[in-house]
Amino acid sequence: MKKILQKRIVLPVLILSIFFAGTAFKSDFFEVAKQIEIFTTLFKELNMNYVDETNPGDLMDTAIKSMLSDLDPYTNFMNEQDVEAARINNTGDYTGIGASVLTLKDKLVIVEPYKDYPADKAGLKAGDEIIKVENVVVADFKDDAGNLLQGAAGTDVNVTYIRQGNTQTATIKRASVEIHAVPHYSMVDDEVGYVVLRKFNNKASSETIRAIKTLKQQGAQKLILDLRGNPGGLLSEAINVTNIFVPQNQLVVTTKSKVKKYNKTYYTQKPPLDTDIPLVVLIDGGSASASEIVAGALQDLDRAVIIGARSFGKGLVQRPKQLVYGTQMKITISRYYTPTGRCIQSLDYWNRDENGKATRVEKENYNAFKTKKGRIVYDGGGIQPDVELDASKHSPITKAILNENLIFNYATSYFYKHTATSLNTFNLGDTDFEDFKIYLKSNDFNFKTETEKAFSDALLVAKKENIDSAINTNYNDLVNALNLFKSKTIDDNKTQLVSLLTDEIVKRYFYREGLYTYYISNNIEIQKSTEILKSPSKYLSHLE
Repeated sequence: MKKILQKRIVLPVLILSIFFAGTAFKSDFFEVAKQIEIFTTLFKELNMNYVDETNPGDLMDTAIKSMLSDLDPYTNFMNEQDVEAARINNTGDYTGIGASVLTLKDKLVIVEPYKDYPADKAGLKAGDEIIKVENVVVADFKDDAGNLLQGAAGTDVNVTYIRQGNTQTATIKRASVEIHAVPHYSMVDDEVGYVVLRKFNNKASSETIRAIKTLKQQGAQKLILDLRGNPGGLLSEAINVTNIFVPQNQLVVTTKSKVKKYNKTYYTQKPPLDTDIPLVVLIDGGSASASEIVAGALQDLDRAVIIGARSFGKGLVQRPKQLVYGTQMKITISRYYTPTGRCIQSLDYWNRDENGKATRVEKENYNAFKTKKGRIVYDGGGIQPDVELDASKHSPITKAILNENLIFNYATSYFYKHTATSLNTFNLGDTDFEDFKIYLKSNDFNFKTETEKAFSDALLVAKKENIDSAINTNYNDLVNALNLFKSKTIDDNKTQLVSLLTDEIVKRYFYREGLYTYYISNNIEIQKSTEILKSPSKYLSHLE
C-alpha cells in the first residue's frame, strides 16, 4: 500500500520540481505555489478514495489538456512520440511507409501515397482505410495509431485495409523517406520560373536556392514562389529564404513578449542570391507561420507582389521546454511582427466571445502601416495579398464541404469509376459537377448558415412561449428560401469547387508531381502571376 501511495504522489511532486527548476521567481510565486499544493492534495485524495479504480496517468493527461485548452491551441504537452514526430517534421527524414496518413478514431486513412515509396509500391491508394496494423486493431489502440506504421528501414509491416467496401491486406517494406521542402520547380514559359516551397524544414532555403539557380540556368528572368498550403516550420529557415531576395543585415521579423529575453529582432545574415529578379509570392488560407514571415517581410520591403488570399494568421511563437521522461512542453512565448510592425496573429484566444470562441479583429479596427516605399498595408492578422483573387479564398460553404472531407471522398469515388491516361486532356465538366452535387445530397451534406441557426433558435423560443403555431407557416417559408439559397450557393461556388476537385483527382492519377505540372497550364493564380510578371508596368504598379 505504501508503494502504491508513493507512485500516486510522485507526479505532482515532479510538477513542483519542474516548475521551480524552470521558472524564475516572480511576484505571483505564492499564488502559483498555493495552486500547485491544492492540486497535489486533490490528486492524492482522489486516487486514494474514489469509489472505483482510477488511472493516474489518464487523469493527469486530462488535467493538463483541460488546463492548456483555455490558452491557445499551440501551447501543448508532448509525449515521447510527439517529440520524435516534431524532430521528423523539422529534419525531413524518417523511416516509414512513405505516405501522408490521417489518424481517425477507428482507422488510418491514406491521404496521399508518395510516388515510388513503400506504400505506393505495395499498391495502397488515397482513400484506403487501414483498420489493422499487424495484429493491432486501430480502433482499440489508445495512442496515435500512425506510429504503428513507422519502423526500421527494410522491415515489413502487414496492414489490413478497406477499399470501396472490400477488405484487403498488404505487406509494406518500410524505407527511409526524405521529405523535400521543394517538391517541384519548373519553367512556366521561356521567362518565368516556378518554385513550390511546401514546408520550412532545415533544407528549405538550400533547396530553394538550388531550384532558383537551376531555373535561372534554364532562362528564368522572373520567379513565382508558391507558399500556398505551407504550414510553416523553422524560423531560421524563414529568415534564410527571405535572405535569398533581400540584402544582408535586413530586418525580417521581430518577436515581442512579456518576458524581456524573448524580445528579439531577426536580420538576414548572408549575401543574397538575387535582389532584382521580379518576384511573385502565392499565399492562401493555408499559408501560416514561417510562410507569413516570408510573405510579410517581402511585402513590407516592396520586394515581391503577394497574390492569392489572406494567409492563416499564425503569429504566435512557441518554444519547447524539456520536462521529464523524454517529454516536452511547447509554450507560446511571444508574437511575430513584420518589419513594418504588423502583428501576424489573427485570432485572440485571450478575449473570447460568449460561446468561448477566439475573437478576430474587425476590419474597421485594422491599423495602417507603411512599407519601405510608402505603400499602405494593414494588420488584422495574416498577410493580405496585394492582389486578392476570389478563387483563392474559400467561401463558407466550400470550407464546410472541405471540413467534412467530401472533396477527398468524392475524388476517391471518382477514381474507381473513371480512367485518365493523359494529364493534358484531363478536365472535369458540367456533368461531373452535377454528379458531385448529387454526391453531396446522398452523403447528407447540410450546410447550416448562421441565419438558419438564428431562425432555429427563435423557433425554440416561440415553442416555449406557445406561439410557434402562429408563425409556423412563415417559418417554413423562410427555411425553404434558405434551402434554395444554399443550393444556389453551391452553383455560385462552382469554379472554386471544380478547382479543388480537379486538384484532388489529378493527384490520384498522376501523383503530386503531376498536379504541379497541371498547375503550369491551368492554375488561375499562376496564370495571374505570369500576367503581372510579364508586364513591367503592372508589376511595378503593385510595388509603388
